[in-house]
Amino acid sequence: MGSLMSGVAPVEHNTQGIAPVLDANTTPQEAREAFRRGVVRPTCGIARGFAQANMIALPREYAFDFLLFTQRNPKPCPILEVLDPGNPKPSIAAGSDIRTDIPLYRVWEHGKLVDTCSDITDIWAQHDNLVTFLIGCSFTFEFPLMEAGIPVHHIEAGRNVPMYDTSIACKPAGRFSSTMVVSMRGIQPDRIADAVRISGYYPSVHGAPVWVGEPEGIGITDLQHPDYGDPPIMENGDIPVFWACGVTPQAAVMASKPSFAITHAPGHMFLTDIPDRSFMV
Repeated sequence: MGSLMSGVAPVEHNTQGIAPVLDANTTPQEAREAFRRGVVRPTCGIARGFAQANMIALPREYAFDFLLFTQRNPKPCPILEVLDPGNPKPSIAAGSDIRTDIPLYRVWEHGKLVDTCSDITDIWAQHDNLVTFLIGCSFTFEFPLMEAGIPVHHIEAGRNVPMYDTSIACKPAGRFSSTMVVSMRGIQPDRIADAVRISGYYPSVHGAPVWVGEPEGIGITDLQHPDYGDPPIMENGDIPVFWACGVTPQAAVMASKPSFAITHAPGHMFLTDIPDRSFMV
């Protein structure tokens, strides 16, 4: 399995010259409209109170195996919605279009990244049977962490979250196998229990962490050089805390090499209209 940096700094860029401010007070609809117009930036820190989602679209022939993969690996791959073949209109975001409303996409052929773009309408038209999976994202519980007084450093700095390939094996299913990808946030020791408790209320968006402490224990050899996203910001005394990540399907694409796939770029999510509290248990 290979690994690729996201290669995109979290600075708003718009190919049409319009630069709207996207922040915690932006509505999901406003953010999707901005992305549709060409704004490219990671979605952490946008639209407080609403769930975000990872995306992967695969030819119908792979859909059952991938659905089974998600069911066997609900921690990194919690399903929010599965669209019918060819349907680009998610029900969890009114008036949305999966082909235009994500800030940045990745296009894969036989496990290799062949294109990165901000609109996949023309590519979609060449594949009339794509089945789209929307998968929960840990960005959803970052605002609850901050509301509890737990700093989320990458949001404070306007950066993308760091993400890492690990040695944690996912359960294989049909043609799909992979190790888990994790996201990391540095947290002070006296707030780790609170972070575990708060994120644990959201199992549909990865829930509680999968690892706390020494990154070598899950196969991460260099914390300052993530496989995806931006290098971490660690305050004095911070302990690295790792959550399962919805970039895991992209690791599965690299490892399993389906003939074709489209995914979001790491950290560039689909913003839903579903309140994050809807996913609390």
